[in-house]
Amino acid sequence: MVRILLGVLIAFLVSICIAPIIIKTMTRLKFGQPILNYVEEHKSKQGTPTIGGIIFISGLIIGSLLSFSGQAVLSVLTLLVTLGYGILGFLDDFIKIKYKHNQGLRAYQKIIGQVGISTLVAFYAYNNAYIGSLVWIPFLNINIDIGIFIIPLIIFIFIACTNSVNLTDGLDGLAGGVMQVYLVAIIALSFILIPNSVNVEYIQEINNLRVTAGCLFGGLLGFLCFNGHPAKIFMGDTGSLALGAFIACFATFTISYLAIPFFGVMFVISALSDIIQVLYFKRTKKRVFLMAPYHHHLQKKGMYETKIVTIYITITMVISMLFILAVMLTA
Repeated sequence: MVRILLGVLIAFLVSICIAPIIIKTMTRLKFGQPILNYVEEHKSKQGTPTIGGIIFISGLIIGSLLSFSGQAVLSVLTLLVTLGYGILGFLDDFIKIKYKHNQGLRAYQKIIGQVGISTLVAFYAYNNAYIGSLVWIPFLNINIDIGIFIIPLIIFIFIACTNSVNLTDGLDGLAGGVMQVYLVAIIALSFILIPNSVNVEYIQEINNLRVTAGCLFGGLLGFLCFNGHPAKIFMGDTGSLALGAFIACFATFTISYLAIPFFGVMFVISALSDIIQVLYFKRTKKRVFLMAPYHHHLQKKGMYETKIVTIYITITMVISMLFILAVMLTA
């Protein structure tokens, strides 16, 4: 626990110190976020510096490397994968800025990058003695072995998480705020699922994974000081893809895939609302929501941006606490 708190503090200090430098640099380079023409509520945000994900990714990496102790292969891999997705997001952001529109990498280009990285993680996990093909089943407190099917499951988890977080990143402080609650929840769950009585080397790995989650929390804490409404910088795809990758990595290495829909309930709502909107429109030429994802629907209904963020964070907190309580009662 001490190293987790130390990681939080180091990552926070790194983020809070480099944020003004990043903001000033992005402003000077005119790395401003293009805003979709039909999002009238966001016209005032046109040109706000983006690629702010660099801020908390830096805090995550520096804080983690300074706080690790013992075996940390899974944690280092998590950092590399998170960074890899961050670079993929950076390319997407850079193209948007260079050509001054809201379309970056082509959809197939993103998918190729996401599938490529996640496939490597999936095969590594499948062949890892501590992870393998096990899946923890909530409330039953059992692990089931799904064999080779774990590989496509992990790939799906990565694609779903990265794109869901990306869709949620539409309001000041929304994705970052929800993610902070998510991080606290997965750290708490890891203490319940993986007691210190298991293999010593695996416990060292898990302890370091907890440290990385703490460092990401600290990094986001510093970032949100500048991303809260009205935002001085956006995380961009650089940040949102990195956050989604971290979620998927942590779930993979702790075999807690099925906790994602509970802790990430608002990410799920963002993804489902977007999917429903697209499919229904293609079929009927009508819309279910005034605008998707759902947080934009609420905006169109006249709800203030800060209130939407508060509601999303609160719901995430409540569902996470209920889930952890249910797990503890059935353990």
